[in-house]
Amino acid sequence: MSDIKSLPSADDPEQALAAVVALRVMAERLERKAVRKAIEQGWSWSQVAEALGVTKQAAHKRHAASIPKKKAVKKGDR
Repeated sequence: MSDIKSLPSADDPEQALAAVVALRVMAERLERKAVRKAIEQGWSWSQVAEALGVTKQAAHKRHAASIPKKKAVKKGDR
């Protein structure tokens, strides 16, 4: 399932919906890893939020608990 052409057709709802679930899981994993790296590299929560298209508060609420305290760098976010 590496490109849109390999996704199952919506004509087969069982396969299509299973693919939707798999894509959501992959997207959530990628988002968590990317946010963690961004914070480790000094991104502010405002920058992370802008990249995700959400508010700073929403980004922080969703991801702050999974960021190790010692690696979180608060740079430009006051």
